[in-house]
Amino acid sequence: MTDAKLATTQPEPGWRRVRVTPSLAEVYRTIPIKGSGWRKALAFLGPGYLVAVGYMDPGNWATDLAGGSAYGYTLLSVVMISNLMAILLQSLAARLGIATGRDLAQAVRDHYSRPAVIFHWLACELAIAACDLAEVIGSAIALNLLFGIPIAIGVVVTALDVLIVLLLQNRGFRLLEALVIAMIGTIAGCFLFEIVLARPDLGAVARGFVPSVEIIRNPAMLYIAIGILGATVMPHNLYLHSSIVQTRRYDETSAGKREAIHYATLDSTVALMGALFINGAILVMAGAVFNRTGHTRVAEIQNAYQLLSPLLGVGAASTVFALALLASGQNSTITGTLAGQITMEGFLNIRLRPWLRRLITRGIAIIPAVIVAGLFGEGGTAKLLILSQVILSMQLSFAVFPLVQFTSERAKMGEFVNPRWLKRLAYVVAYFIAALNLWLLLQIFRG
Repeated sequence: MTDAKLATTQPEPGWRRVRVTPSLAEVYRTIPIKGSGWRKALAFLGPGYLVAVGYMDPGNWATDLAGGSAYGYTLLSVVMISNLMAILLQSLAARLGIATGRDLAQAVRDHYSRPAVIFHWLACELAIAACDLAEVIGSAIALNLLFGIPIAIGVVVTALDVLIVLLLQNRGFRLLEALVIAMIGTIAGCFLFEIVLARPDLGAVARGFVPSVEIIRNPAMLYIAIGILGATVMPHNLYLHSSIVQTRRYDETSAGKREAIHYATLDSTVALMGALFINGAILVMAGAVFNRTGHTRVAEIQNAYQLLSPLLGVGAASTVFALALLASGQNSTITGTLAGQITMEGFLNIRLRPWLRRLITRGIAIIPAVIVAGLFGEGGTAKLLILSQVILSMQLSFAVFPLVQFTSERAKMGEFVNPRWLKRLAYVVAYFIAALNLWLLLQIFRG
């Protein structure tokens, strides 16, 4: 949609309000699309990797470690199914942003009543704060493991990364994307190193990708499986993706949008397959190192760090593991910054300075982390990490159902509406995620 269309006083068909200024206006349509074929694909490369960060953040590490140490490679099928659902939902988010020129938060603001919008905003803010909490704790644990910095102090140190994020954002969105991709590469390289040292049984790994009935029959295994599923799809990533795909200056014709949707979907699919490798690598490493040696109750990051080098006989193994954790935590703060800005601007049409918005979000995450770290030490931070994932699970459906609804309405999407088969599949995934998260919450409240 051109700037001239933005200035119109009449809402578009299917929408109640005139489209407002896009979120992240400072980077909106700043990246030109040139060339053809692979060059054009490279021009669209980037947003998918920012999204993929949420699928390998410190909040996912505990469930992967627990699943691998307790059950070997059996839960690899759950990791794979989780990523396939994520690929579907993120493709819908990109489709919404490109086809309508609105991100998911703006679409919710247009469609629902004011009280419902406020509710969605508060739920999303809670989810972002919970995700930020996981990133804070993960980074603080990594600093503690690498440099011996007390966790309470490490939590405060992580607040300084806001300066790095703002500096990069001011120098261009492409640089921000390049940093994220570089850190994802670092994480992948670290776990490739760990897997080479662990020497897993490749035949057993391959069999792990085949779903097993044992997952349903074994209540303890099912609990961890649902934890993996529930924590994989990050709700704020759906808002994020629907906005940052609009950083590309694609042709706003029917053919241009169709091409943009194609390349954006390709970008996110490839990036999320990389996330599948990293999540799977954590679980495979835990299965090969811990489960094989009888250490079947390794669920905390600190325990994994302490055991890796002795069990593998390589002193660098634990250090490389902690380095990957630090890269994961810092990477996630970048996407958290952007998601926070997008949701506030989209839901409320309020624009704060990015540094102020980031400090508010960080403060919400740091205060409880410092208190718990100071009072209860490392064990307390582990419980707080689990709590953050529970909060994310509670909010997820409030993002998924509107996304599926909007992309399935022809009045809003026009020719880019979900085909009938995609609509049915998307609703099956939405209800499946809702049912699993409800079951997980019931089990947690039952103790």
